[in-house]
Amino acid sequence: MTHEELVKRITEEVVRQLLEKKGGQDSQLSAKHPPLPVENPAALEQMKRRTPARIGVGRAGPRLRTETLLKLRADHAQARDSVFRDVNEGLIKGLGLFTVKTLCQDRNEHLTRPDLGRRFSEETAREIKAKCTLNPQVQIYLSDGLSSQAIDANAADILPALTDGLQDLGIGVGTPFFVQYGRVGAMDAISELLNAEVTCVLIGERPGLATANSMSAYIAYRAKVGMPESNRTVVSNIHSGGIPAAEAGAHIAGLIKTILERKVSGVDLGA
Repeated sequence: MTHEELVKRITEEVVRQLLEKKGGQDSQLSAKHPPLPVENPAALEQMKRRTPARIGVGRAGPRLRTETLLKLRADHAQARDSVFRDVNEGLIKGLGLFTVKTLCQDRNEHLTRPDLGRRFSEETAREIKAKCTLNPQVQIYLSDGLSSQAIDANAADILPALTDGLQDLGIGVGTPFFVQYGRVGAMDAISELLNAEVTCVLIGERPGLATANSMSAYIAYRAKVGMPESNRTVVSNIHSGGIPAAEAGAHIAGLIKTILERKVSGVDLGA
């Protein structure tokens, strides 16, 4: 059973017990306070099908319905969990990746010192250079970022799709690995260490109340420490309710091919 299914079952059971205890009080309140009139109900239903946002959820008196409120709290708890938990070590080992850490010593420092999440110790820098292929055409790595859950949910599908896609295009791929306590800017240091032509990090994004599983790919041509953020190309919303991981991997492979051909990334790629 997935986490989302478990949350749904718990929410439904709590709602059922509350309604039994109150004798259907929520239904009575809803009858006294009907939803505001909607000029185009069909359009509202179409919007609800297209977004996970809480629109048209109704109310019970002056407050949210019990089911909506419980789901909101459950989603908030899941978002917090995804920030503070670590990536599944078994997943990383199963993908054949080695792990390095940034200068952050723990999760709290990672959240409060983003500058340390962009840098590595000299010892770690030597380890990266020793274990990775130098001068790669494309260097890919994974990082927890602000959602370890995003890595757990997407890494097993997106990494093979991306590497296979690049190889099918005749593009050389370096040695993938995993960075714990990483921020996006760590890719610049990695690019310089390995002298990569293109660097791509698959990283967990800050979770919201719609999903805690969202990953993004940040891609840069000849990334350098201190370069402007506008030099990065981004593919975002990689999750089951957005761009499916395998589909995103294939898309990113084609995007990297274009970056290599034009030798630019970020805003210059669209110029």
